[in-house]
Formats: sequence, structure tokens, C-alpha cells
Amino acid sequence: MATYFVRPRLLFLLLALSVQVRGVGLGINYGQLADDIPTPSRVSVMLQSLNVSRLKLYDSNPKVLLAFSNSNVEFIVGIGNEYLQDMADPVKAQNWVQQNLQPYLAQTKITCISVGNEVFMSNDTPLWSNLLPAMKMLYKTLVDLGLDKQVIVTSAHPYTVIGISYPPSSGTFRQDIIEYMHAILAFHSQTKSPFLINAYPFFAYKDDPTQTSLEYVLFQPNQGMTDPNTNLHYDNMLYAQVDAVYSAIKAVGYTDVEVKISETGWPSKGDPSEVGSTVQNAELYPSNLLKRIQKKEGTPAKPSVPIDIYVFCTV
Repeated sequence: MATYFVRPRLLFLLLALSVQVRGVGLGINYGQLADDIPTPSRVSVMLQSLNVSRLKLYDSNPKVLLAFSNSNVEFIVGIGNEYLQDMADPVKAQNWVQQNLQPYLAQTKITCISVGNEVFMSNDTPLWSNLLPAMKMLYKTLVDLGLDKQVIVTSAHPYTVIGISYPPSSGTFRQDIIEYMHAILAFHSQTKSPFLINAYPFFAYKDDPTQTSLEYVLFQPNQGMTDPNTNLHYDNMLYAQVDAVYSAIKAVGYTDVEVKISETGWPSKGDPSEVGSTVQNAELYPSNLLKRIQKKEGTPAKPSVPIDIYVFCTV
């Protein structure tokens, strides 16, 4: 599947809309796998001029962390799936923290470690089993080093961890990962860390464009849908997806874990079968989403909890 997310377009949209995003629940995923990308120092100047105050990395690139020294930008740093087995080892976990985190904390505001990325997207059950031990060991390491009040530990999951998503009130996790999710949520509940989900309404629309309104997934005026169990009305799919995750979390016994969207976005180009992947829609989705985020609104099921989102963008 060839799906492309236009690299600079979101940043240009932010500038064109003159959106002041500081203090609003918006962050940007700082992807670095692209051709002709600007240097970290240029990115630092550009993003700070746009008042972007939160970035999520997929690694702990020292050049990026140093480029944002003495700024007010908060970072989520990542640990790749290939390192999860190592991170369950106390010596290796401590070495990672001391080499990749501690040297930068005095100048760069690192607030979170995201352990692995979309682990449950694969069928690699050993990888599934390595995730929570790695999270626990990194958290213990932070506690031992006195950093646990400064840095939290979590992991970003694909939306495919949800087995049933409609209606939102009936949301449940996939049966094959229920035990893993229960243990991971127990960790989040204990450490007061958020559950991160990568949610892309585009993929739901692509899979069934005849039954899903394009306006519904692009935050445009539409009739929406009403959850028959709660009578809550939804005018966009992203909020319905978030509430389905909350329902799935509640179904395994937790009500004190916050859901945050660690990735969302819209492709500008794709295969012929990928209906809706156009530059126009790739502009509309983040633009309309930004307008909703500015309102600091919650989802229908969590109206008092402003939605917290990291938009995908390779900068």
C-alpha cells in the first residue's frame, strides 16, 4: 500500500491559519524518514516560530534534542521495537536512560518515553510479551534515578487493538490481546500515564467509502451518528474512535486512564484503491481538526477532558 503524507503541508497550514497552538492540545510527530528534510536546527526555529510546543520523536536523536535546548518544547522520545527485549534487562535499561535521556534533561524538556511503536500491529507474540516488561523496567529505572516525576513511560498502539468500535459505547479490545491490554492498563493506572493510540479515520473511510461519509471523517458539516446505547451524538469519526477506546478500557476494568492520540493525519496520495487520498483532503483534515482543538472540547463521552492529539508530519 503506497500512502503518502505531504511533508511540509501541515506546517504551512499552521502558518497560514496563524494558529497559536501553545497551550492547546496539539503536538506534532517529528518524522525524519524522508528526502531533503531540513536540519534539526532549522526545524527548531520553524516550529518555535509557529508556537508548536510539543513534539513526539520515534527515537532519541541527540541532534534533535540538542537543537531544542533551552526551549519550551516538550518531547516524547521513542524506543524502537527492536530494543524491547534489551530494555527488560536492568543494566541495559539504565544504560539507555543514562546515555539517551539524562544528558539532555537539564536543557531539553523531555517528559515522556514511548516504548515501542504499534507492537500489536504485527503477529510477533514474543514482541508482545516483551513490551510490558520493557515499560516496567524503564519506569523502575526512572524511579531509581529520581526521574519518575519528570518523565513518564507509555507506548503508542495502532487502532487495530480495538476489535469492536461501533457504536463507541460498545468498544472492546481484540480478544487475542485482552490479557496484554489488561496488564498494560494496570501499569498506566498505577503510574498515572496515558494510553496512546494512533487513530486514522482515513483508513476506516478507505475500507468502506459507501457507508462512511467523507464529511464525517473530515470534520465537515454532516448528519453524524447517534450511539443507540447512550444517545450521544457524534459529528466526526475521530471522536467516536477515541470514545470507543475509552469504552474498551472500561470494559477491562479501568476508568482512571486517559486516552491521547499519538498519531493522526490524512494522506495526500495513495494507490487507486485508496479513495479520498488527495492533497485537498490532506489539507482539510488537519485544518478542520485544528479548529476543533482550539475549542478545547472533549469527546461526547468525555466532554470535560479536552482531546489531546499529535498530528503526523515529517518535518
